[in-house]
Amino acid sequence: MSTVPLETVAADAVPAIEGRAPLRLAMDRLRRDRVAIACAVVILLLVVTALAAPLIAHLTGHDPTTQYRDTGLTPAGLPVGPNRQFWFGTDNLGRDVFIRVVYGTRISLLVGVVSTVLAIVAGVVVGVTAGYFQGAVDTVLARFMDVVLSLPFLLFAIALVAVAGPSIVVSVCVIAFFSFAAVGRIVRGQTLSIREREYIEAARSLGASDLRIMAVDVVPNLIAPVIVYTTLLIPTAIVFEATLSFLGMGVVPPTPTWGNMLSDSLQYYQVAWWFILFPGLALLITTLAFNLLGDSVRDALDPSTFTSASVKSRS
Repeated sequence: MSTVPLETVAADAVPAIEGRAPLRLAMDRLRRDRVAIACAVVILLLVVTALAAPLIAHLTGHDPTTQYRDTGLTPAGLPVGPNRQFWFGTDNLGRDVFIRVVYGTRISLLVGVVSTVLAIVAGVVVGVTAGYFQGAVDTVLARFMDVVLSLPFLLFAIALVAVAGPSIVVSVCVIAFFSFAAVGRIVRGQTLSIREREYIEAARSLGASDLRIMAVDVVPNLIAPVIVYTTLLIPTAIVFEATLSFLGMGVVPPTPTWGNMLSDSLQYYQVAWWFILFPGLALLITTLAFNLLGDSVRDALDPSTFTSASVKSRS
């Protein structure tokens, strides 16, 4: 009778351990997070809505800037409430609020995403440069970021827009300028920690240039915090754009944005609740979805803060 060694039996009984990359582990955690899935679906619907805005306008037969004074206003000249022809009612000029909210999604996402990308790129470049080289370079760049962070956003944004003139490009540049410093401070702190690790010293001893070390060894290790901050910075940029448009310093009318729609509704919200409700809900849902998704991404990328209990409590 043949015998099987105990070592063989133990090896067969214990399943092989499969290693998984941190990014894959984070994706697995996100797939189990119901809040993250719901927020991702909402954001995807917003993107599809923004891209399909001309098609939606064609299907409804309404243009975002056309004034339907015969059917979109009451005999007293007040906005018409939600009905079969105007799903979200009309505004004070008889324009379709639904179509204007849809087109406002394009402006908000465009300004939010583009200004965030510019802020992230500038913040990473400045933060990595300051944290890696230290000394006089760090002092100058860090103080510059401190100055930008200390500036009152609305006051200087309004001043800059007043000088350059309101437009989408100016709004994007202003928001990106006042947002990059916060990214730079976070990246600088992470870079100060990374530059002291053993693999950085090994790369230096092998003769790697500073530019190569920053691009190959430092920046890839900053991906997790940068991704998290990106998801949290997009809603902030959207709110900034809405604020500028609300104050008349953002996108030039009659181009529809949620901010200028809210501004126009102030005189009519008591008799036309839909005029202020739907753009306000659009702004609220968009910022809430991005913020909750950012929280979920942060938890997924940081295992120490992620537990199944926290996921169940949020779901």
